[in-house]
Amino acid sequence: MNAHRIRAVLAGSHEAIVVLDSERRVVAASDTAARALGDAEPGRRIAEEQAAAHPDLLVLFLESAPELSAYQELRAGFTAAVSHELRTPLARLMVLLESATLPGSDIGELTDQARQEVEQVRELIDDMLFLGELETGREVVSLGRTRAQPIVEEVVASFAERANHAEVSIEVRADADVELPLRPRMLRVVLENLLANAIRYAGQATTCVVEVSANADGSQLSVSDDGKGVDALDLPRLFERFYRGDQARTSRGTGLGLAIVKHVVTAAGGEVEATSERGQGLTVRARFPAAG
Repeated sequence: MNAHRIRAVLAGSHEAIVVLDSERRVVAASDTAARALGDAEPGRRIAEEQAAAHPDLLVLFLESAPELSAYQELRAGFTAAVSHELRTPLARLMVLLESATLPGSDIGELTDQARQEVEQVRELIDDMLFLGELETGREVVSLGRTRAQPIVEEVVASFAERANHAEVSIEVRADADVELPLRPRMLRVVLENLLANAIRYAGQATTCVVEVSANADGSQLSVSDDGKGVDALDLPRLFERFYRGDQARTSRGTGLGLAIVKHVVTAAGGEVEATSERGQGLTVRARFPAAG
């Protein structure tokens, strides 16, 4: 049954019924369901929590049972990965607390290290929640267009101290007239994650270049560095949640930054790619189609 026929059937129903696709986007909804949800326009995502808030709401899915099983398997895998990622800083925190009880221990130093572990957990939880909001559609990515240069300058300035500490210099090459199809907040999210990634992994005495440009085909934002680069085996997996290459496993990143970048860019109708050669730096480039 196609979407048109489903809507025609629901139009005459007095029950609160909403039909969702495999990504929990509305295919059709009865008038009663639309009033309960407040907004049930086709294409809008309905989170599990939102549906659960309406006990009388009947939620139907178009996908088959195998697809539902695959979704549940993916969700279980994500939960397991999150649990694993949380265990590491919590285990280190426990060791630090136990060390603080030993005679002659440096309480001040151990407290500072413990604070870093707590901050790591906080960042991981924040990133997980934000990625969840993106995936359920509760966080709007694209709403009009934003002139990129002022946001780029602002974000780069906020990273100046961190970059200096890591001995990474940042250059900006931004066309003042280029607009990107992202809300200002989402543009900041993309830039902050890309800059943090470059500063964390490029290495000392390197240069990071933030570039914004446009042509007849569209616009693009890229962040590149001339640092260590990424192994060919790691490159295709950079945008996976929690994935870390060999050199990244010793870092304190959450492993979600590039996954967030990819989700924001693709949600705005763009595409993102990473190119690198070992020892010749990494470039992450987000491309957006020309405005219609």
